[in-house]
Amino acid sequence: GQLSLKMSKPAFGVGSDGIVVVKNSDIAQIRMLVFNPDGTEAEMSGNGIRLFSKFVIDNNLAIPKDNSLQIETGGGVRTLWPRILDNKMISAKVAMGKAEFEPKNIPVKMNRNCFDIDILDRKLSLTCLSIGNPHAVTIIEDNVDNFPLVEIGSIIENHEIFPNRINFEVVNILDRKNIRSRIFERGAGETLSSGTGSTASATASKFHNLVDHNVDVHLDGGILNISWDENEEIYLSGPAVEVFTGIWKTND
Repeated sequence: GQLSLKMSKPAFGVGSDGIVVVKNSDIAQIRMLVFNPDGTEAEMSGNGIRLFSKFVIDNNLAIPKDNSLQIETGGGVRTLWPRILDNKMISAKVAMGKAEFEPKNIPVKMNRNCFDIDILDRKLSLTCLSIGNPHAVTIIEDNVDNFPLVEIGSIIENHEIFPNRINFEVVNILDRKNIRSRIFERGAGETLSSGTGSTASATASKFHNLVDHNVDVHLDGGILNISWDENEEIYLSGPAVEVFTGIWKTND
């Protein structure tokens, strides 16, 4: 956690949205730990698991079996199907499991997962769910680019009705196959892209029957695809690109 706190700083660190750590697993091929920029541990990261998988596959730390990789996370074991080009992973599809809407399992201190809340003189309709980690989504008519995400997101993240804090997404429905989302990540603040945030945004939209079974989520950092099978299992698809490599020296 302390390492993530140092490494994530933009001026004196890498400037990341946290770190992912490779560990051995007793129940899967490999284990992923995720730490937020504030040093807290996260259950799951949809972007992190793709980048984690690229690192372990490209460096032969884990070998896909039947073109899939089983990864232990804090949110359970996830299956990932990598796309390989020239012995390097370039993108992947991840089985994200099923969404959890039961309030006590999200968790949220309410007797329902959909409710209105007043924040900074705004009435927001929240749809709460878990994708292995907790999310609160609001779908609005106004352009999300004009929404005061940092101010409202920081209040919602730490609101007393969310005992484990919460990730917050604000969404525009573009059509039944496309949505626009901005994401305020628990422990990180506004982020350009989030796999679980995109999954939550699309799933909340589908919960209200506003989109179909295959949705592109348009983010400041690019586009991620979310789809569902006949059993309501969720799949996240997106790229994985190496930006740079380096060695972090520590005195710890």
